[in-house]
Amino acid sequence: MELAPGILRVESDTKLMVLDEAKLRGQAVDMLVHDTLFHEDATRRGEASWALRHAAAALGAYPASILPLYKAIGRGKHSGFTVPAMNLRTLTYDSARAAFRAAVRAKVGALVFELARSEMGYSGQRPAEYASCILGAAIKESWRGPVFIQGDHFQFQPTAFRTDRQRETEGIKSLAQDSIQSGFFNIDIDASTLVDLSMPSLEAQQELNCRLTAELTHHIRSLEPKGISVSIGGEIGEVGGQNSTEEDLRAFMSGYLRELGRGLEGISKVSIQTGTSHGGVVLPDGSIAQVKVDFDTLARLSKLSREEYGMGGAVQHGASTLSESAFHRFPEVGCLEIHLATGFMNRVLDSRSFPSELRAEMYRHTHDHTSDKRKSGETDEQFIYHNRKYALGPFKKRVFDMPVETRDAIAGELEDLFAFLFQQLRVTDTLELVRKAVPPVAVPTSLAEARRRAGEASHPAAHEATEAGE
Repeated sequence: MELAPGILRVESDTKLMVLDEAKLRGQAVDMLVHDTLFHEDATRRGEASWALRHAAAALGAYPASILPLYKAIGRGKHSGFTVPAMNLRTLTYDSARAAFRAAVRAKVGALVFELARSEMGYSGQRPAEYASCILGAAIKESWRGPVFIQGDHFQFQPTAFRTDRQRETEGIKSLAQDSIQSGFFNIDIDASTLVDLSMPSLEAQQELNCRLTAELTHHIRSLEPKGISVSIGGEIGEVGGQNSTEEDLRAFMSGYLRELGRGLEGISKVSIQTGTSHGGVVLPDGSIAQVKVDFDTLARLSKLSREEYGMGGAVQHGASTLSESAFHRFPEVGCLEIHLATGFMNRVLDSRSFPSELRAEMYRHTHDHTSDKRKSGETDEQFIYHNRKYALGPFKKRVFDMPVETRDAIAGELEDLFAFLFQQLRVTDTLELVRKAVPPVAVPTSLAEARRRAGEASHPAAHEATEAGE
């Protein structure tokens, strides 16, 4: 099998050797990423994905679980920074390269690349494809250290759950398996959509959330590769709903730990509601309204989660469209992790360098194919803002194939944004700390299995998902 003659050599079904590192970091890695995403032969897609993962590991960039770091934070060993978890919905390879460049320059080790269940559907990115883009970017930018890839909002869709509980649950379990096999060693379970506020007690309100989060925890633990303990997150407050309280957290954790039982590693963090919403609040002219984050709630629940439950802290969703002046507050209040997504997509699609003709085509597609999602009273600007994400999958190749100078210009804007966020969240100079906390674990994968998985259709669970994802 010829993957990259003279650059890579397949030694066995689970072993690959890098023969020429410099040439690999040149055009070879670009071609492997392209083949993973777009090659017409499924076998070739699987081979390229497998090669990227093994080549990255050979060069010191390894998929990893952030759990050891979060447990250390829960013990009070580390503090003072908030980990950015970045959802890259489009131009993923170039965006990840920009993030790694900014991280290398500022010696950032505490950063997470993630994708939500719903995002996998509308952006047309299966777990193996997304992981390949991230690991390919790590190779390209000479990144050495752990690479944290996370499944964000593996969320239960209430209507689907009420219609067929087993099918919805099994869909998420299947997606978790696919993700872990692809190198996602961090997964956020979100059953908060099933919290029933009509029930008379907090415990009863959180019952389904507790039970299903525990069930998924058991399932994920059964899938872990040798030497890996997946970092699992839970969620107590539906983002965009009422703000979370200490009583909510205690009710959830009491029920969750009871359902989990003894002897099993539980969740390492908990997502809460503090006043934000996914994508921000869009005004009629298309601009984003200023949202006030309840930092007091974030501080109290982060402290409680560490001191009473040994978790790393609370997680903030729906934050990428906040005012730039807000980001420095998150490490000040002990927020463990902050999820950022829509702002990166906006930066790509709204860039002056983005081809206006292509943008117009994407917007026509949005009007033609998502008119049923238009809300009463929405302006055209609000409708496009809310729904242009549905054009990302159909136009994925067109965006990837933009001229290199166009992609580089947009990536340069993103790199500046990543650098700003890293500085504000105080994750600069965390690389050595993270490397020590999260040593490499060899997780060889099968070439034959990669070929087989690449031949499967897009994961149905992703396309049936709810609209969550910041």
